[in-house]
Amino acid sequence: MLIFLKQSLVFIAVPKTGTTAIETALSRKADIILARDRKHLTAQRFHRQIAPFLDKTFGATPDRFAVIRHPEEQLRSWYRYRMRDSLKDPKRTTHFLSFDQFVQDVLSDQSPRHARIGSQFRILTSARKALLVHHLFAYEQPEKLAAFLQDRFGETFSLKRKNVSPPVDAPLSDDLRARLKAERCDEYALYEKVVAAGGHLVNQI
Repeated sequence: MLIFLKQSLVFIAVPKTGTTAIETALSRKADIILARDRKHLTAQRFHRQIAPFLDKTFGATPDRFAVIRHPEEQLRSWYRYRMRDSLKDPKRTTHFLSFDQFVQDVLSDQSPRHARIGSQFRILTSARKALLVHHLFAYEQPEKLAAFLQDRFGETFSLKRKNVSPPVDAPLSDDLRARLKAERCDEYALYEKVVAAGGHLVNQI
């Protein structure tokens, strides 16, 4: 999470949506950086705990922005990421799993360790499913985010891809794709809403 007081912005970092590239481009401008296990702090925790602190301490009520990725592609990125040769923990690696099996494990009521990845929807919303960011961008349309940042910061940023997962074929069966869409219908609906908005959804909180 990055907090910019001058620009009145907060970056809510959703895993596997280009967060490393965004942080690389913007971190030098940030007034507050939450890293490591706090890097992917949810919008709900920010809303409840950090937003009141910023308001009380700095008189700041910054806009929150984040990126959302097509749900299947976000899971595919997780699958490839956890297949890395450098990943030594056998309970976290997906090296010997098919993508079908990984998706089944993610959707399981008791997901094994390699499939405990949370969801984009839960990171971005409240317990009542209300969206808690003001600006939500589609991962697949990076030019929309770049234009927004240029407008808020008054300069151009290069959002070069970082921390890219290894290129591995990861097909998904039609049956599992249908199950994923059904069980994560809220996430699909939110993503499609962003796409319908032209890749930049503006939201009132």
